[in-house]
Amino acid sequence: MTDFERRLLNEFQRDLPLTPRPFAAIAEKLDCEESTVIETLERLTADGTVSRVGAVFKPGGVGESTLAAMAVPPERLEEIAELINGFDEVNHNYEREHRLNLWFVLCAPDRARIDKAIAEIEARTGLTVLDLPMIEDYHLDLGFPIQWD
Repeated sequence: MTDFERRLLNEFQRDLPLTPRPFAAIAEKLDCEESTVIETLERLTADGTVSRVGAVFKPGGVGESTLAAMAVPPERLEEIAELINGFDEVNHNYEREHRLNLWFVLCAPDRARIDKAIAEIEARTGLTVLDLPMIEDYHLDLGFPIQWD
């Protein structure tokens, strides 16, 4: 990883500029071109170094969200994960080593749209979705410093 890539990832894991052109604001702080920031993030996302770029909002602050889980037969896990990823309401999904082995987050403008997406997932998969709406929120800082070895 280059020094530029480390700076980009370390300095902007938090506080993404909320402006019409956030990558231009980042470029200004890093003394480079906006296109360099965008191209670097696209490359790091494509190669799996970065999983997501974007602002994180407090749950319930904008629209509705819920955590969901499913018990998926192992031979269908890839198929079901791909189907779930096709829903606009699905933020991300991940596999866990548990009977409930596929977990995902749904976000939508309102609860009715989440309910509709869950119903459609159940209808298309033939499997039950465990809906785990948030009762109390906790702040988890998911930023991790990139080492400069």
